[in-house]
Amino acid sequence: MICQTASKIRRSGARPSVISLAFILLGGVMAGAGMLSALTPGPVFARESGGESGFRLEQNVRSALLMDAASGRVLWSLNPDAKQPIASVTKIMTLILALEALRDGQVSWETPIIGSEHAKSMGGTQIWLEVGEERPFKEMLYSVAVGSANDASVAIAEHLAGSEATFVQRMNEKARELGMNNTRFANATGLPVNGGQEAKEGHYSTARDVALMSRYALTLPWFRDIVSTYEYTVRPEGMRKPVLYSYNRLLRRYPGLDGIKTGFTQEAGYCISASAVRDGLRLIAVVLGAPSRQERDEAVTAMLNWGFRQFTSVQVVEKGAFQRTVRLLRGSPPEVRVVAGEALAITIPRGEKPSFQTELSIRADIQVPLPQGAVVGWLTVRQDGEEIARIPVVTESKVERATVWEIVGRSVKQTVRSLYHQHDH
Repeated sequence: MICQTASKIRRSGARPSVISLAFILLGGVMAGAGMLSALTPGPVFARESGGESGFRLEQNVRSALLMDAASGRVLWSLNPDAKQPIASVTKIMTLILALEALRDGQVSWETPIIGSEHAKSMGGTQIWLEVGEERPFKEMLYSVAVGSANDASVAIAEHLAGSEATFVQRMNEKARELGMNNTRFANATGLPVNGGQEAKEGHYSTARDVALMSRYALTLPWFRDIVSTYEYTVRPEGMRKPVLYSYNRLLRRYPGLDGIKTGFTQEAGYCISASAVRDGLRLIAVVLGAPSRQERDEAVTAMLNWGFRQFTSVQVVEKGAFQRTVRLLRGSPPEVRVVAGEALAITIPRGEKPSFQTELSIRADIQVPLPQGAVVGWLTVRQDGEEIARIPVVTESKVERATVWEIVGRSVKQTVRSLYHQHDH
């Protein structure tokens, strides 16, 4: 619920603008959200180890970061922008491009993916894909997510882009799109390149960028189902039935944890991007460069425990909640109700009263006809004037284009009404 205590409508004439309605948020109720509300990260609550939060990471890791998935806010970080190899955490981007292709209809679950000589040569973790062997796209996705299979990663890359090199170009383009400003990919697997000097020679990322990548990945259809799977059987119809087990042991050890990806090479150390949700609050924890699997897992556990103790999720608006009625001169009907296209939740420190402002902005250049669910504006949450979350505002019903006579009739009524008010005064 939102309690409106003040409103101010701002209009501008010649240039495209928005009609803005401001509210003061007085309270909220606990809710379950955990969605992408704005791609740009919000302000940091607490930074370095031993900083304002009083939280110290006892494990010896190169860098780490804890992010609120709903807003992109960094809740705590340690060397978040240090460039370094990330091993198989790279495969999150491989899965992103694969699932986007599935979402957009470029492939289906059953599309056959064919093994190549190049894919077979990867080594490391693999499903022993033979040259010419065909496996369904779904099976290959799970092989990447659960078994961290390098051969499956490359086979998917080659199918989607023609070659791994072209696929890597797309990976880097997506990284730039997501604001991963300190990331460069050189392959689809995270395997060492250039004699293990990937951090210097072209394959590297940061804790902050991995969190941004993970946050976007969590919004994609099927991603959570895939990365939360602990056990998966490859080639179930054949004699060889290798059972893959996730390298993320926290999937079975940490309540609420449902992904995302681990990684290890000698150069990268033990790495992980993990996601967990409790009482509607979803957190993303990234650890890079841990000296052992145990220290990596202990670091993630400590970060998540601290995050869930310190923060809570408060629902601002439910999906479909009524916001306002918008008049459309050329629409039929001439006005339409607009509602929240998604639920909107914010993350605040426990014990702190919500003190946020929300602003409803409706586009001034809306064109009819409009289908039901058309995005016509945004509901933005700000704190101290800074945007921390945003969701789309959509039409509750469809709007057709009005006839010429309907538009003329409305114009005449408006003119008569104006003249009457002038005479009345």
